[in-house]
Amino acid sequence: MPVALDPDAAAVYKAFQEAGRPAYETLTAPEARAYYAQARFATNPEPPELARVAPLAIPAPHGVTPARIYVPTDPRRQNGLSPALVFFHGGGWVIGDLDSHDVVCRQLAVEAALIVISVDYRLAPEHKFPAATEDAIAATKWIAANARELGIDASRLSIGGDSAGGNLTAVVALAARDGNGPAIAGQVLIYPATDFAMTHSSHSEPETSVLLTHSVIRWFRDHYLGGTADIHDWRASPARATSLAGLPPAYVLTAGADPLRDEGDEYAARLKQAGVPVTYKHFPGQFHGFFTMGKLLPQANVAVSEIGAWLKGLG
Repeated sequence: MPVALDPDAAAVYKAFQEAGRPAYETLTAPEARAYYAQARFATNPEPPELARVAPLAIPAPHGVTPARIYVPTDPRRQNGLSPALVFFHGGGWVIGDLDSHDVVCRQLAVEAALIVISVDYRLAPEHKFPAATEDAIAATKWIAANARELGIDASRLSIGGDSAGGNLTAVVALAARDGNGPAIAGQVLIYPATDFAMTHSSHSEPETSVLLTHSVIRWFRDHYLGGTADIHDWRASPARATSLAGLPPAYVLTAGADPLRDEGDEYAARLKQAGVPVTYKHFPGQFHGFFTMGKLLPQANVAVSEIGAWLKGLG
């Protein structure tokens, strides 16, 4: 599938190439995390002001899962309670943290006029699959169970994330459906990873090997999974779930220059075939990872605004 980057995306890609940054697959996981953390200062837009941003410690079997709550100045309160979005950051299950996605969480809180809770799940390779999924599922259950204390309306609780976070979002939605809750109002899947078989055409097209290259995505996979058997587990590959029926309404975003493009597109189509209300948005001239780069890529801010409007539409 031919892909032509938008002029601004092409300029950003050229700048990354000329910066001479080492490929993640040539680094240790801690080194890759440090490089990723630094990149946000050049790409993230200015953070909007909120009424409150505070740390949370979510109880977990291994101790606590760190999280961060974002409360906008004018949330859509009903009876004193606001809708909320539980957010899982991207980064291939290896890199990324609360800070890497701080600005986009602030933006979503403002655009959707709701509370956002960002979850800092355990990372690989120190904590391999299914640690991240266990943290995401447990954190969502805890937030729902403690919704009133957090100022949240549990009946208006949505989940979302980008890339690896989109994968965790899909998994949490499936787990909630099959495990007696919690009730999920909507799921936001931003260029989600849905199938670790990685056999879709977009995993081999030269035009999609931009920033998230074909080799680095395999590096992420090998750090995260314990072996090839994990590929077939729906908690790693939600597209392997037997049925997608009965899942909450979905907003699915894909990018043209992205190895994950085709699996995200296919997952959206399967959700729709299963009777799930789906809003699908494709950004043909953008690459994987553009969503957090609103300082340099206007389309990132368009995506945030559209997701905010969609979340408002859920009620």
